[in-house]
Amino acid sequence: MSILLSLGAALSYGLSDFNGGLFSRRGGAWAVSLLAQLGGTALVLVVVLFDGGSPHSTDLAWAVLAGVANGFGTAFLYRGLSSGRMGVVAPVSGVGSVLVPVVVGLLTGERPGSLVLLGVLLAFPAIWLVSREPVEGPTTGSGSGLGDGVLAGLGFGTLFAALAQIPEEAGFLPLALNQLVAGGAIILVATALRQPWLPRNRYALGGLLSGVLGALATGLFQVATQQGYLTVAAVITSLYPAFTVMLAATVLREHVHRTQALGLALCAGAVVLVAAG
Repeated sequence: MSILLSLGAALSYGLSDFNGGLFSRRGGAWAVSLLAQLGGTALVLVVVLFDGGSPHSTDLAWAVLAGVANGFGTAFLYRGLSSGRMGVVAPVSGVGSVLVPVVVGLLTGERPGSLVLLGVLLAFPAIWLVSREPVEGPTTGSGSGLGDGVLAGLGFGTLFAALAQIPEEAGFLPLALNQLVAGGAIILVATALRQPWLPRNRYALGGLLSGVLGALATGLFQVATQQGYLTVAAVITSLYPAFTVMLAATVLREHVHRTQALGLALCAGAVVLVAAG
């Protein structure tokens, strides 16, 4: 069940990123990302009406940390992508997002089987390759996007690790708090970087759909960690770039490069190994 929930989370994240990428081209990356967080908050608040749960102050504290990490990761991911260094930022952030929760899971006593661990190890190059785009020109130095990718990966990895600390009986109120705090963090970082974050046209509203899909993905991931290992849930969920690439190839007819094709094959292999274990 944890694997199926994690695959659902990966699919939803992939759809969210694909939709967000389309609307960011005309609606502005920061405005779309902000409305995505607000749209996700609205969805989760509706769910809270039916399953508010009984969160403790510790659960809410983990939710705030997750929200700050979420907004932090999103901000630096978009800054890196806006620099045109997608081929560096995306794979680095993808690997970072799975490295942090895997380390946390192992340190807290999780001991998956040998096949699962092999799938986890296979996921690292899979995420790197499927996220990678050809980069023209030098990729070293301050303009390479490496720093932004590392910071984004730390943010998303901390998001996953923090959400995994929230128990099932806490319900979905902490998840709503996470989304709301993430929106505030995006505004703060965008303001500090002097980036426009106010929606200025109707295309920015596309972020609302991304937010709904993203909130669904985050909720599925949270439940997946409650049903199984954080190590496994984080790895499977972090394979979401594979779905984004496949959508771009089928809907937008974008070319899938050799490295991405190899990455897709490794993603499939990672899922099979984890499921078999």
